[in-house]
Parts: sequence; C-alpha cells; structure tokens
Amino acid sequence: MVQYLSEQGTFAMRRESFEIEGYKHGGNPIPAVTRIGNLVLTGGISGIDTGTGTMPAALEDQCSNMFVLADKVLKAANAKLEDVIKVTVFMKAGLSREALNREWLKYFPDPHSRPVRHTLVNEHLAAGMLIQCELMAVTG
Repeated sequence: MVQYLSEQGTFAMRRESFEIEGYKHGGNPIPAVTRIGNLVLTGGISGIDTGTGTMPAALEDQCSNMFVLADKVLKAANAKLEDVIKVTVFMKAGLSREALNREWLKYFPDPHSRPVRHTLVNEHLAAGMLIQCELMAVTG
C-alpha cells in the first residue's frame, strides 16, 4: 500500500493499479484491478482463455474461465475470492444461469458466506463474449 502525507499532515492512501499477463481490455488503457487501502475493484472480467487468447464458444467454458481469471486478477492486488463482497454479472439475453450458478457454487459453496450478486442483461458485450463480471472485495 502506498501512502503519502497530505497538506493537513495526515496519511492518505493512493490508488494502485495492476495488470495481468495475457489479459487486456482490448488495447484500452484500463487496469485489470485497482486497490485503495483494503478496497479492491476489478474491471470487466471475461471468460477468455488466457492461455490461447481465444474466447470459447460455449457459455459453460466462459463461466469456468471467468472464475479462474477472477481469482488471478484479485491475487494481483493481494486479494482473494474469499474477500469478495459483491459480484456484478453481465450476460447476453436469453442465456440460462445454470452454468453461472454451477461455477458460483463451486467457488462460493458456503450459503452463509457468499457475496451478493446482481446479474444484468448486456447485449453490447464484445464479439463472442457471452458473460462478464466485475468484483468488489474488501481485504484484511
């Protein structure tokens, strides 16, 4: 955590941004994850296969990849999935939430310790993308 002394003589926290190897936001100057103090927020996390750089055609594969990538993204900012308090999911219209819920239960099995989730329809996801999420986490 980077801190600086403000004009009032108090310490203030600075924003830190992190990138993930093999994962970019279409060439835009957007970090994968940003942290201020114990608050961690991600940009959009897709279901891309970061090993091949391709987007799988199947929703099931995209959901699986999305959670694996979410874990990597959070680790870059010294956070983990257990720190997540809210997940916002964007899906193309008409898709079943079955694949999403299967992965959700795999990563958040305890019904008494799950983040909240809001799932929205987004018809403007990038080509081939069927699902994307954003995470909010609080560490420590």
